[in-house]
Amino acid sequence: MGSHRRIAPSSGSDRGAVVALGLLSAAATALGAVPAAATPSADARAEVDRLYREAEKATEAYNAADERADALRRRIAHAQDRIARQQEHVNTMRESLGALAGAQYRSGGYDPSLALLLAEDPDDYLDKASVLDRITLHQAGELKRLRGALRSLAQDRAETAGELSALDRNRRAAAAHKRTVEHKLAQARRLLNSLPAGERAAWDRASRSARADLTGPGGVPASARAAAAVAAARTALGKPYVWGANGPSGFDCSGLTQWSYAQAGVALPRTSQAQRYAGRQIPLSEARPGDLVVYRSDASHVGMYVGNGQVIHAPYPGAPVRYDPVGMMPVSSVTRV
Repeated sequence: MGSHRRIAPSSGSDRGAVVALGLLSAAATALGAVPAAATPSADARAEVDRLYREAEKATEAYNAADERADALRRRIAHAQDRIARQQEHVNTMRESLGALAGAQYRSGGYDPSLALLLAEDPDDYLDKASVLDRITLHQAGELKRLRGALRSLAQDRAETAGELSALDRNRRAAAAHKRTVEHKLAQARRLLNSLPAGERAAWDRASRSARADLTGPGGVPASARAAAAVAAARTALGKPYVWGANGPSGFDCSGLTQWSYAQAGVALPRTSQAQRYAGRQIPLSEARPGDLVVYRSDASHVGMYVGNGQVIHAPYPGAPVRYDPVGMMPVSSVTRV
């Protein structure tokens, strides 16, 4: 994954070639004659960009799997409570039916016409028989309800078993995405650390550069809740990027926007892809503070517009929550919550 070109140290003429290449690169940089993409370090910076993009995509996939697992856990807990109540109801119905059956047995199980003939007081017997008929009808109704309760209980148990299987699949998917994220982030860190300090600074500057045609408008928040979300996001400035985190001590990109709107009493979905549809989509030219700016064609990054052509976002590991130009990367959509 993520291979990049490196010049291996050598001796003799190879070492001389490396030195010569370094001198030529320095001269070309001074003259502005050779574009940065032609240098090995530029290739390394591009590779870091790619690894971070892929890690962020995997992070959002992890967030989605984790969110599905949380929802399943809640549904399963609710279903298990419902099943326990149903089982208690079934047990009560069985006890009631048992008591009815015992009473019927004790009243005599022989033929009603013979009982009428042998009765000392036929009128009294008919009154008792009427009561017994009503008990029998009640018993039949209870049996019918018991059968229905047992069917419902069996269905709920089968559905819960299916959801438990789905939960297990989502847990395994989240674990796989987690491994992918950790692998790509480790690759990116190793590659970034291999660059000279100046090159690392150049990469950071490049990651914050804006496209001239995407400066963005200013304006005031579109609503009180948008204003509250912006205020919350500003309190997160300087907090570290922590993948899979949604505050308050660390954030990934969608975790920051979700947490900020939660402080305003608004529940956003967990992932940047889902947040894209959490409101009305508008053109960037109409953006106002509090709007969500979603980046890249796969919607794998999100920030919050704060006016004057800037967003607050959680950029990547090693970079804290900060302001950056709204056009720092391709904008795919803007959503007003």
